[in-house]
Amino acid sequence: MTATENERDILARTLWGEARGESLAGQIAVAWTIRNRVYDGKAKSWWGEGYAGVCQKPYQFSCWNKNDPNYAYLIGVKPIPFREYAQAQIAADQVLAGKTTDPTGGATHYYATTMPRPPVWAKGAKQTLKLGHHVFFKDVP
Repeated sequence: MTATENERDILARTLWGEARGESLAGQIAVAWTIRNRVYDGKAKSWWGEGYAGVCQKPYQFSCWNKNDPNYAYLIGVKPIPFREYAQAQIAADQVLAGKTTDPTGGATHYYATTMPRPPVWAKGAKQTLKLGHHVFFKDVP
């Protein structure tokens, strides 16, 4: 699957909204969780179709929730700072082009360590990576 320019933009905006305070490696890891959902091997995925569908699936990536403070930036009401967005675009481009290997070991989920407690879904899931302020998981029940 080749990503469209719109999907590239939505992926980069998602990386900014979810991981703008992370290193490039941290943003790449978040992008890989999205890619892992896009390529989950199912004909009709529960995650959504394509990068835009996966990123904007309701309640999957909180930055796209209408009540999230990042949402106004993601839809263009407020400008995203250029340097922050540029890094997110680099991460998106590297993952879309397959220029990096998956550092998450197949993760389809992550959560920010800044949350007051781990989400319920993390119990019983296999942790694959901790990088920056994110913990990554696969085999989520």
